[in-house]
Amino acid sequence: MFPLQDANPSRSTPAITWIIIAANVFVFLFETSLPKEEVNSFIMQYGVVPSRFIHQFSAAEIFTLASSMFLHAGWLHLISNMWALYIFADNIEDRLGHANFLLFYLVCGIVAGITQILSGVDVTLPTIGASGAIAGVLGAYLLLFPAARIITLVPVGFIPVFIHVPAYFYLGFWFLSQMVTGWSALDHSALAEQAGGVAWWAHIGGFVTGAILVKLLERKDYRRFHKDEYWPW
Repeated sequence: MFPLQDANPSRSTPAITWIIIAANVFVFLFETSLPKEEVNSFIMQYGVVPSRFIHQFSAAEIFTLASSMFLHAGWLHLISNMWALYIFADNIEDRLGHANFLLFYLVCGIVAGITQILSGVDVTLPTIGASGAIAGVLGAYLLLFPAARIITLVPVGFIPVFIHVPAYFYLGFWFLSQMVTGWSALDHSALAEQAGGVAWWAHIGGFVTGAILVKLLERKDYRRFHKDEYWPW
């Protein structure tokens, strides 16, 4: 399933979301402007490398927890992440407010990076991408808007089929898939490296952090009109 749109309009302009998207695009364009021989060095320097983080711990390594969130391995990696951010983040920013949303996003990304490090301390490939922070947005969305309708594309052979599914189904399925794959790779650091450095545990850590943190940072004066979007609490 590929998400196309949510039927959950925001009541405010998601300025921080747009700034984050612009920052990611800017950094990626900078990456692509580098000579080929320098791109890998750039990614190694500013990506999170679990083995290096553990064994060469320093202020520079701590900084990679933030810098890695703005690096991407290719256009598909960038577009897929920014598309998910575009669909789901506006409602979370609306609920938290601009400043709190920025804090929320960065903390989710940092915790996601730490989770990935702890899942494979000997991994030598860099972990990059905004997906850990975006997973936090997804976790928050599931908690706040479980009944919101997500328009998804499901390919059936060569025929595209468009279906509406509730957020709890789409996001629950996504999280379960991360858990299954992450658990299978937990004791196999080599598998994580061979899989192209997909940060399964960063996704899990970010998702759980987002679901917890959103309730601590939400605007207390904010109330939605459609109460059926919420869990009973």
